[in-house]
Amino acid sequence: MTAAAGAAGRSPDEPVAVLEKGRVLATSAAARAGGVRRGLRARDAQSRCPELVVLKYDPVIDARAFDPVIGCLEALIPGVQVIRPGMCALKARGPTRFYGGEYAAAEKLLDRLETFDVPGGRVGIADGPFAAEQAARSSPAQTRILVVPPGESAEFLAPFSVDTLEQPALTDLLRRLGLRSLGAFARLSPTEVLTRFGPDGAFAHRLARGYDDRPVVGREVPPELVRVLDFEPAVDRVDQVAFAVRSVADELIARLTELGLVCTTLRVEAGTESGRIHEREWLHPRWFSAADVVDRVRWQLQGTGTATSELTSPVVRLRLVPEQVDPVGAHVDGLWGGGPDERIHRALSRVQSMLGHGAVASVVIGGGRGIAERQTLVPWGDRPVPAHPADQPWPGAIAATGPGRWPTLAPTTVFPQPIPAHVLAEDGSEVSVSARGALSGTPTAFRLDPGPRVADSNKLHPITAWAGPWLVDERWWDPDAESRHARFQFTTADTRAWLFTLHQTTWQAEATYD
Repeated sequence: MTAAAGAAGRSPDEPVAVLEKGRVLATSAAARAGGVRRGLRARDAQSRCPELVVLKYDPVIDARAFDPVIGCLEALIPGVQVIRPGMCALKARGPTRFYGGEYAAAEKLLDRLETFDVPGGRVGIADGPFAAEQAARSSPAQTRILVVPPGESAEFLAPFSVDTLEQPALTDLLRRLGLRSLGAFARLSPTEVLTRFGPDGAFAHRLARGYDDRPVVGREVPPELVRVLDFEPAVDRVDQVAFAVRSVADELIARLTELGLVCTTLRVEAGTESGRIHEREWLHPRWFSAADVVDRVRWQLQGTGTATSELTSPVVRLRLVPEQVDPVGAHVDGLWGGGPDERIHRALSRVQSMLGHGAVASVVIGGGRGIAERQTLVPWGDRPVPAHPADQPWPGAIAATGPGRWPTLAPTTVFPQPIPAHVLAEDGSEVSVSARGALSGTPTAFRLDPGPRVADSNKLHPITAWAGPWLVDERWWDPDAESRHARFQFTTADTRAWLFTLHQTTWQAEATYD
């Protein structure tokens, strides 16, 4: 909450609430005094506190603000586990022995946070992380410390609402069954809970009974792999930058080798004297060597300058950031070799550096209703992210239904411009489709209209099997972009498969399958 308020220019003393998915995630002290509680809907929270300032949850802001807090705690007690930004857990046994008691250790932690200007911290100590979190939230405002005696977590949690489990589907069902507190839920039989609510319900039941046996695993501080090279004075030639970066590249690769890692994605940031930063991510089919790093730096700078390797503005700083590193064992060749051809990747990356970032592209198949809509051109070396996610439902898209269980594979040939055609029924009339998807007749043959792209125009192609229609009604709210059509798949006697669309009364061939 403090980080979100600071980023929005608000004071933490104001009534502030941070929302995630329409519910309150965190509140300030003033908002809590006004009746705002974690888990409330936005409308309910604002009805309780009309002057409430609502902010959207941004995990990046929270993580950036919370990382120094974890650093100061780790300097005092190692093995801190980050549960989420703003909340962490650690084992109490070691600090308790060292500082002479659980309460004394908690006071030391709060004093450490106050020293580093982190006010408002709370500490809860219990048998498990779940009970300790509730203890921290319930701690008195004067001491901000609450210690639950060993073995009494179930009794401590009994009065709490089932909403503290943070499982909306489960808690709604429990409320309808009349189980509104953790104590009432904990009194159920574990076998009956597992049978009725499944594994998630059984886990929540263990939390309610105080049997949270999840271990506290301290985070592993990632090694610092970013390398920075400053130029004083500024350098205005690409070959000079490439020569200077060689030693930094060797140092970076040597450090990765010591850690048993390889870099597969590298971000190169070149800061110029004009204040502009030229930034790009480079991908590698296997992993970067020192020579590969130098080549990418040179190619990127040549792309920002001229053919004579003179830069448009002298370089003052260069940063090499390994964006993705993997264990070296994950990229070892198999017994008979394999893997992508590095020479092809290197050649295409070189061409791209001369012609421009978007001049060399690869095709990524994503989601969508139309075949052309599913194709996304991604610049070579960028992450293959489609324009539309493929894991989302696309009503009207071609599915594996119909006679013969048609495959969902994409066509091998997509025509740049659809070819007009005529689909005929048994009586020779053209097939039409009603608004409800009813066909006027069974498709038995089709004929492509004459044109320069059609070698066998006017030839009648008998249809041996068909699937469809898939009705598509797109952008019905926009008269200029509205599209209503139906899609069909046909196979012919020559074993070819076709993708057809029907726009009102016009048939078109969009693609073919081999």
